[in-house]
Amino acid sequence: MSVSKFRFESWGVSDKGCVRELNEDSYLAMPESGVWVVADGMGGHEAGELASRAIVAHCETIGMSSSLVDLQARFVDRIYKANSEIQEMSRQRNGVTIGATLVGLLMFENELVCIWSGDSRIYRLRKGRLEQLTHDHTEVQQLLDQHMISPQDAETWGRKNVITQAIGVEQTPALEKVKGQILAGDTFILCSDGLTAHLRDDDILEQAYGRRPQDAAEALVNTTIERGATDNVTVVVVQSRDVSSTVPFQTMQQV
Repeated sequence: MSVSKFRFESWGVSDKGCVRELNEDSYLAMPESGVWVVADGMGGHEAGELASRAIVAHCETIGMSSSLVDLQARFVDRIYKANSEIQEMSRQRNGVTIGATLVGLLMFENELVCIWSGDSRIYRLRKGRLEQLTHDHTEVQQLLDQHMISPQDAETWGRKNVITQAIGVEQTPALEKVKGQILAGDTFILCSDGLTAHLRDDDILEQAYGRRPQDAAEALVNTTIERGATDNVTVVVVQSRDVSSTVPFQTMQQV
């Protein structure tokens, strides 16, 4: 049985926002390798920026893979190396906490895997429906999962931005993953929490639906900035289509 193969168009936008002096986010888009990454750094005195850049720099060396299993193994290897580098940065700064959240989207033929640590997210937009593929590693999400607070409480929870996992903060990085299938016309949105602090799911759907990746990414970031952008904001949008298709990317999402 033949396996569907896809072409990908992607675009990334990153902005320091309206409050922060530095942009500690980094992103990577390598459609030729089937790898897209968003990393959101944390740590004072530019350390967060160094952490997110270390993740991206290691992922840039992944190269071409022979299968999704091979691609995932290469990706995890690079994250482990980035984790070690970030831990060394911490030691050189007298043990100060340095790290970065991570979301990675890996695609090979008709399969994908999302790998993440922290509260950066990956969404999938398919036939007009937006779905969050990742699950936040935050204190407030744990409380929601345990039914200790309501979604309404979570909106104003005082520690809603406290993350429970990140790259660089532990000797061995904690990673979660989910696998799935790719369909022609799928659009994937990778973002740092600077976006989701200001845009709800229906806002993201409104800004991304029916647009090609560049237009969607720019619209999402611009809307965040219009709403005050209290943090750095980074968005990478990836759209798929069958290699045999001649339909332009920007019309693939129409139902």
